[in-house]
Amino acid sequence: MSLAAIAVAGLTVTFAVAPAAAVVGPLSQASGPSPFAPGCHGAPQNGTLYVGSEVEPWVDVDPTNPNRLIGVYQQDRFSGGGASGLGTSVSADGGLSWTQLPLAALPKFSRCAGAAPGGVADYERATDPWVTFGPDGHAYQMSLSFNDTRDLANAMLVSESLDGGLTWGPPQELIRDTNPHVFNDKNSMTADPHDPSLVYGIWDRLVFPNERAGGVSFLTAAAFVGPTYFTRTTNGGASWEPARNIFDPGQNDQTIGNQISVTGEGDLVNVMTVFRNDNKQGRKGGTISVLRSEDKGASWSGEIPVDRLGTVGVRDPRDGAPVRTGDIIPSIATDERPGRDEVYVVWQDARWTGFQRDQIAFSKSTDGGLTWTPAVRINAVETTQAFTPAIEVDDEGNIAVLHYDFRNDTTADTPLVTDVWILRSSDGGASWSEERVSPFSFDMRQAPVARGFFVGDYIGLGATGTTFKPFWTMSTPATDTFSTTVAAPFAPVTITPEASPAGLSGAAFPAHRGKPTPR
Repeated sequence: MSLAAIAVAGLTVTFAVAPAAAVVGPLSQASGPSPFAPGCHGAPQNGTLYVGSEVEPWVDVDPTNPNRLIGVYQQDRFSGGGASGLGTSVSADGGLSWTQLPLAALPKFSRCAGAAPGGVADYERATDPWVTFGPDGHAYQMSLSFNDTRDLANAMLVSESLDGGLTWGPPQELIRDTNPHVFNDKNSMTADPHDPSLVYGIWDRLVFPNERAGGVSFLTAAAFVGPTYFTRTTNGGASWEPARNIFDPGQNDQTIGNQISVTGEGDLVNVMTVFRNDNKQGRKGGTISVLRSEDKGASWSGEIPVDRLGTVGVRDPRDGAPVRTGDIIPSIATDERPGRDEVYVVWQDARWTGFQRDQIAFSKSTDGGLTWTPAVRINAVETTQAFTPAIEVDDEGNIAVLHYDFRNDTTADTPLVTDVWILRSSDGGASWSEERVSPFSFDMRQAPVARGFFVGDYIGLGATGTTFKPFWTMSTPATDTFSTTVAAPFAPVTITPEASPAGLSGAAFPAHRGKPTPR
């Protein structure tokens, strides 16, 4: 076992580094210094700005050229929400090396990223980066862009690239709200793998009481709604349909974490967390649910519950300091091979630890999302907190789940020692193997603070052939994005999923009221 060292608060901290498995490729850094000029926002900003931080990464692989990847992330995170803009890095060698786009080449989703004053994307901040490749190699990048001080306008924007992410077209507006009582939040975008003309965008739209003042009523709102909004292009991004409400859970309730995946049969399945504050349907609190569309998003089913949400959130075990994670954001993947109908979902849940420590929950559907198996725990170490999972399926139907955990941490240390792990299954989730992805541990306490130590509400995972492409953030101590590859063969199976504890009633689960806290 070798050693690695990182600087922490002026000290050098040494960590043991386990030898990487042969199937895990070398570490590649994807981001670096900030391309943005100081004070570029167009107005004074509130909160702490973490210049040079890159958080909340997402990645996709070009199906027409598996060596071409695009990784996106928040660039220069603010403590109070969002970032100065979105960063983009591209790889032409399968992720072995990356080019961070210069300012002039970035999609212009914010003033700092080059949006013209008064233009479509003239916003002070951007957040929730997402990128998706269509089957023709066209890439689409999505942003939630908003103002912090100038006014309270916010919008969902999309930009298209025809050259693998090297250059980006002018942003198009999917929705814009200038009403200070409305905020669009937590978006994702999915190109249909079977039809290059179809791309789907989805998010939640939070509407607050009229007494909202200064843009902060979401902290104390007694009434709000948070339906799921959807749009699509049917002509390869030339135009987009008007955004519309496709599911509304009702007053004081909301959805969040909406993400669409497309089955091999061509059906759309949207995963989401639904928060309810009443018990009319026996589901008070959080529920992982899906919506289905059998006509490419023209119409949608009602809510189909997957399972309860049992997250308790993540904290530093030494002092209880909060770690902001993907605790309310599920992840979905489908088997896209023709004729296949398998759908898989993962999320954070603490039911296996008596609601003391979040673990990685997994459920599957073999009928396109109509019915679901009871949740099982799939992470390897139950005695630690495991969090922010992402799931992906490769071209042969194998499954991978990427996540962070604290298994190498000890409360005797100053840093909060964090690692990244990948789980893989070749039998539909019946059994799993595990490999370490981060070749050395990093200190979560060096990450930006945004309602907790923060490397993102989600993490990136792509696939091509039988090779998975993890894309994540860690602080070393600078907070940057990194990637590697995880290829066949699989490591030996070491994990048998653990069933949910017997006899759990809905009352046993945390009573989440919902989190109408944007950004």
